[in-house]
Amino acid sequence: MDVSKFTRRSQEAVAAAIQVATSAGNPMVEPAHLLGALLAQPDGIAAPLLQAAGVDAAAVTTANADALRRLPTATGSSVTSPSYARSTVQALESASQLAESLGDEYTSTEHVLVGLASVAGPIKELLESAGASAAALQGAFEAVRGAAKVTSPDPESTYQALEKYAVDLTETAREGTLDPVIGRDSEIRRVVQVLSRRTKNNPVLIGDPGVGKTAVVEGLAQRIVAGDVPESLRGRRLLSLDLAAMVAGAKYRGEFEERLKAVLAEIKESGGQIITFIDELHTVVGAGASGDSSMDAGNMLKPMLARGELRMIGATTLDEYRERIEKDAALERRFQQVFVGEPSVEDTIAILRGLKERYEAHHKVSIADSALVAAASLSDRYISGRQLPDKAIDLVDEASSRLRMEIDSSPIEIDELRRTVDRMKMEEFALEKEADAGSVQRLGNLRAELADRQEQLRALETRWEREKQGLNRVGEIKQRIDELRTEAERAQRDGDLGHASELLYGRIPELETELGQAQAEEAAEPVDLMVKEEVGADEIA
Repeated sequence: MDVSKFTRRSQEAVAAAIQVATSAGNPMVEPAHLLGALLAQPDGIAAPLLQAAGVDAAAVTTANADALRRLPTATGSSVTSPSYARSTVQALESASQLAESLGDEYTSTEHVLVGLASVAGPIKELLESAGASAAALQGAFEAVRGAAKVTSPDPESTYQALEKYAVDLTETAREGTLDPVIGRDSEIRRVVQVLSRRTKNNPVLIGDPGVGKTAVVEGLAQRIVAGDVPESLRGRRLLSLDLAAMVAGAKYRGEFEERLKAVLAEIKESGGQIITFIDELHTVVGAGASGDSSMDAGNMLKPMLARGELRMIGATTLDEYRERIEKDAALERRFQQVFVGEPSVEDTIAILRGLKERYEAHHKVSIADSALVAAASLSDRYISGRQLPDKAIDLVDEASSRLRMEIDSSPIEIDELRRTVDRMKMEEFALEKEADAGSVQRLGNLRAELADRQEQLRALETRWEREKQGLNRVGEIKQRIDELRTEAERAQRDGDLGHASELLYGRIPELETELGQAQAEEAAEPVDLMVKEEVGADEIA
């Protein structure tokens, strides 16, 4: 058994198994120690492989922990340096043979897991009883690692690369968690037009921070889900690539390149079904380069971008584009520029009106139209160094958050009265220890005043609780309506018209009627409410 032919993760698992055996006082390193080490690895491949084979990884972990507790313990030198059990050696040898038979250059953690399931003993029985036989695990290889061969000491970080290093924006849009995109139709159409080209089909969105470059991409994801795109883009997946996650934790030379190559290979294998989005596109220039190596992410992307094998959308600011992208002429000519300008105040108001319901549902408050107009106009006039619509959206969000905080916490009248009552109780406690006539008289007056203040406090708290219940009820109904509308859109996309009609013509109208009643009850309350229930122009200012 040549340990140098084991991947780093496999070697780490063997070392961890020895450490666990030593800590527990076990004289032998058993297969149970090795299985526990494989399952405990952060971002390891053992748990995903079990799941791909239809096995509950948590149940296997629990059963293995029970097996570890039943192992014999000892004292003396055998504990400080435990030896390998025969079954452990056989499992590792079986793993090496499997790797060789598959044409892999290194023995990886998935080979070790199959080796454990191949050698007779308690762990093989444990895995088979859970449904993880050696054949079942080997059959799940393709789901986890695809058709790739193990050619490097660190292949595990390249398995399921897209799941690790990308976010599926089309799936997020399908779930209805993206905000609606308003007023960016021309930019989205231009992006679609560039993506539909045969070569150099890579748009780059250029604009100041906060103008809505990422929103354009989210709008495209929503259109793909809705089917409102040309035939060449229908059914495609739009993935947001996280370069920072790829670079993070890349300790060894070439590890970042391996991860990026794995991502690009998965994209290429999809046959044009994946569109990639990189926010802050300028970071690809120089990302991953080390020492005297000039091979950074940008240079690795160029060939696929030029051949049209990789359809990529980038987003960056004009300054960063000029400084980083334009200097690399070979990379710059592979992208088509799409400028995203700052919207006007009128367009920003339209955008805010489109987002209003989402913010009302989130904060459970009402937002007046005058607040939206004030947010757009005042932010444009007084907030410099930032762009619309971002700064206007921030104002609405901040004002709504502040009002929600005031609703959830005590109003200032109640807070001040509570402090007065607490101070008077402390004074009462001090006067009770005095026996002179002046103190006795002061104590009597204080108790009468304290009883009066406590009565005022109880009345205010009762009124406050009643008002708060009404405000919370309206907010909860609005939130539920928003959730049901998202669910109805999803049902329409999935073709479940029966469920969609039940929501659109049954449950949502019922909730809207309930909302009207709740708002009418609120309107019947006294005008001098302790806390405002609506974000207005004054709150924005």
